[in-house]
Amino acid sequence: MPDKELQTEEKIKEVARKIFQEKGFEGAKTRDIAKEAGINLALMNYYFRSKKALFEMIMMETVQDFFQMVFQILNKPDTSLMDKIDGFVNTYIETLKKNPEVPLFILSCVKSNGAEFQKKFSMFHMISELHFFKQFQELVKQGKVKNIHPAHFLMNLAGMIVFPFVASPMIKLVTQIPESEFDLLMDQRKKLVPMWLKDMLFETTLEKN
Repeated sequence: MPDKELQTEEKIKEVARKIFQEKGFEGAKTRDIAKEAGINLALMNYYFRSKKALFEMIMMETVQDFFQMVFQILNKPDTSLMDKIDGFVNTYIETLKKNPEVPLFILSCVKSNGAEFQKKFSMFHMISELHFFKQFQELVKQGKVKNIHPAHFLMNLAGMIVFPFVASPMIKLVTQIPESEFDLLMDQRKKLVPMWLKDMLFETTLEKN
């Protein structure tokens, strides 16, 4: 594909990603995407056959990019459990600071078409095989961490990171904090969340295996 055509396609995807993540599939209008991308509808249809085709491409790329980091961090065989947690927390807080709409976008995709979503993303079947889970279960057997289901721990880990971004409009309204202070709080959570999770995991020692 010539450079100019590639640039046009990437521009459409960049605009579509922003609008789809803000408004969802139903709320997004192809004419709005075309207008913001600086092209006409005919040219947009030349690159992408339909709004659904464009949405599915954006959804695929968003989910793959988002979860690829999960696998890279949580599946490293040569890092400790706490190193994985530290890496997960830092990476995702930075990612969500730049893309705060992504969690709700992914959740809306799953909610609206869960079965189809699962078919498209076979990676979800691999989550239980991550080194993180095996490492966690081994430490439970050794009596080094509390005997809780690793899914509970992963839900708490993800929730502590994702919830502040999903609920940020309410948090800012209730606390009356400006955007700059909210970002500072999120940076502070890079240290606080792993500390809270250590307290959840370890009985009397902070041993990092």
